[in-house]
Amino acid sequence: MLYERYPQLDARLLSYPGARRDYQPVWMWDRYLVADRMYAGLLYIGAHKDPRYANHPFLSIKIDPAEGEFYRAQYPDTVLPGYYSDKRTWVSIRLDGSLPEAELAALCRRSYDLVVAKLPRAKRPVVPGPAG
Repeated sequence: MLYERYPQLDARLLSYPGARRDYQPVWMWDRYLVADRMYAGLLYIGAHKDPRYANHPFLSIKIDPAEGEFYRAQYPDTVLPGYYSDKRTWVSIRLDGSLPEAELAALCRRSYDLVVAKLPRAKRPVVPGPAG
């Protein structure tokens, strides 16, 4: 599984309340879900007609459309339109270290938050409050 090559990223994506990982064999993706809704996916794209996608590992995440445009403009060879998904609301980030780690971490969290915000209240994960 691809997640084994990225243990820190895997740990981050699983650290959010209610997060879980599964494997989608048809797509060959490690998917990260909250309440059965995907907010991230780890994938490897082999041969592809667009060389920016070909033979690279990616993290696909949900994104606000304006933010997606910004990141695609800032990192045109690293942040690409979402592979095998809605190209307006998903981006695929090449996992080659070109995107600063702090940016990647923030994008992961925003992807999770976007998905949680669309869940019915009854399905939203309970966030533990401060101990005391």
